[in-house]
Amino acid sequence: MSVAALRFIPCRRLCTAGPGVKKIIPWKDFWKIAKVTGAVIMGGCVFITYEVITLDQAVTIDTQAILQEKQKSYIYLTPVTKKEHETLGTSLTYKARKELHKAARKFIEFSSRVLHHPLDERLSHLDADPHECSLWLLLKKTQSTIWTERLQAVQDLAQNHYWQDYQYRTAAQAIDHRTAIGLARTPQVDLRFFLPPPALPEVEDEFLIEDGLRQLLASLPQSEVDQCVQYFTSLALRESSQSLASQRGGLWCFGGNGLPYAQSLTTIPSEKVESFCLQALVQHSKVLSHCDHIVANGGLQLLQRVYQLRRDSQKIQRNIVRIIGNLALNESLHTAIVQSGWVSVLAEMVQSPHIMQASHAARALANLDRDAEVQKYQDGVYILNPHCRTNQPIKADVLFVHGLLGAAFKTWRQKDCELTEDEESAGVQEDYTECWPKSWLASDCPNLRILSVEYDTHLSDWRAKCPAENQRKSLAYRSGELLKKLKAAGVGDRPVIWVAHSMGGLLVKKMLLDATKDPELSPLVKNTKGVLFYSVPHYGTFMAEYSVNVRYLLFPSIEVKELCRDSPALRDLNENFISIAKDQEFKVLSFAETQPTSIGPMIKILVVPGQSADLGFGDLIEVNVDHLNICKPEKKDTLLYKRSLQFIRDALGEQILC
Repeated sequence: MSVAALRFIPCRRLCTAGPGVKKIIPWKDFWKIAKVTGAVIMGGCVFITYEVITLDQAVTIDTQAILQEKQKSYIYLTPVTKKEHETLGTSLTYKARKELHKAARKFIEFSSRVLHHPLDERLSHLDADPHECSLWLLLKKTQSTIWTERLQAVQDLAQNHYWQDYQYRTAAQAIDHRTAIGLARTPQVDLRFFLPPPALPEVEDEFLIEDGLRQLLASLPQSEVDQCVQYFTSLALRESSQSLASQRGGLWCFGGNGLPYAQSLTTIPSEKVESFCLQALVQHSKVLSHCDHIVANGGLQLLQRVYQLRRDSQKIQRNIVRIIGNLALNESLHTAIVQSGWVSVLAEMVQSPHIMQASHAARALANLDRDAEVQKYQDGVYILNPHCRTNQPIKADVLFVHGLLGAAFKTWRQKDCELTEDEESAGVQEDYTECWPKSWLASDCPNLRILSVEYDTHLSDWRAKCPAENQRKSLAYRSGELLKKLKAAGVGDRPVIWVAHSMGGLLVKKMLLDATKDPELSPLVKNTKGVLFYSVPHYGTFMAEYSVNVRYLLFPSIEVKELCRDSPALRDLNENFISIAKDQEFKVLSFAETQPTSIGPMIKILVVPGQSADLGFGDLIEVNVDHLNICKPEKKDTLLYKRSLQFIRDALGEQILC
């Protein structure tokens, strides 16, 4: 049985072998196809491997951490674009290689999953551009919780100048408010880092800036402000309303006297009326509670509109930025200020060649920069150096205090001189500076913080006298007001040198005396190393004996009374100051004028005689100039500047290395 079965099975195989022969023949063809396909696949793998090895050798940046970090971020950068000047063929080659790199990456990722091998992160990002990676990594570091790393990232971000336009636009959209402010305070930063101010709402064709300013002023409360602010606010509203009425032909509202009054108002340019309103807003911005009202009533957008429309008026722009600087003292308003586009405006203004414009912007940015600044700069305290963040350690403060009818900038300008046509054509005095402490002293001593203070000698330029203004002009009032501002600015935390002109010297002496009576201000006295006086009337002036017109031209009435020769108040102030100077070992240098000052076409007087300019303590140097030019060196190599610079260096000693 078994034998029969064995014989039967081969027979079945023979019987079925006939049709099966036809199925064996295609296997030979399949083998040929398999060999060809295998050769293609093998060649492709070899080619891909070659490209991968070539790219691996070409890429010098280790991007291993990029994938891990990218998963945590919502920042995605556009692939690198070719420059416009490249040829079409080069561009096509670049795109082909780019696609090949992507295919190679996908192949490697697929093979790693099939073979269960970990994927080398470098191979998955072979198409990453080093500049793009560095930009993204710096943006990530600006969000670091480590303060030093965050500041360094902002500095590195600003110092790289090889990025494309689209990368700057990407950064502008990705950076947060803190980083934007830090970039704005970096020297010579590329302005493409900042988004332009947002588009302002459309207004009617008949809309006037005066209308908006008037409405904003009218919406502010009149509480918590002194009588002078109320007086000038009402004056600005009245002038604005009357000017608008005259322009629109509303003469009937003035009654019988409407026509002549309106005709007189038509001579007032709209820019002047806007200046009235802005100066009133400056006063309101000093009041903390009023700042919230200004922002809530659309003040930031309105000021942005005025700024853009009045680009030809530096004075209006300074007043606007002055208001922004005051608003920036309130940290709760920083977000609103940044969102309304003021960072880009301030970043551009701080790079202005005009020192006054740049200093106003520097103050506003410093008040916004809470990441790098602890001090706050109140209204009237201006930073001359440094305007931006700096790696230079600040070792001392030099504080400039002007006299009455002076200002924080114009008092300290270079001496004016009339040039002949030949001298002008030859370019003589092309390096004229409108503020020598900023241009000269900051260059010679870069590790000094140089501040200039400004106090109101009259509240506005409207030539209107406030009924309550007289009390502001006493030394005691001004001393208390400035001491609060200087304390907020951190003056007294490091060595201090005071530089004062005319009555500013009396104010300095009064502040130092008042500081000795306040325990919180005692560091200011202890850290004072020297005082430099330019024609300060320590013992009064003959000017008080001249006619009323002359003395009002130079000093208001209160100051004239305090400046009388042999005044008991001046004598006590001088004696007490000398006592403190000896105890604290202040260094003192006084400059005295020897030339009379021209008051008018027929009047010349020696404003501060030598015996009054001599404190009786320290050194005295007489200079052949008048009272106005005693604090304005003609050149850097003149005795006036060289001796002043040497005094500052000697007074600070080894504290600084100029």
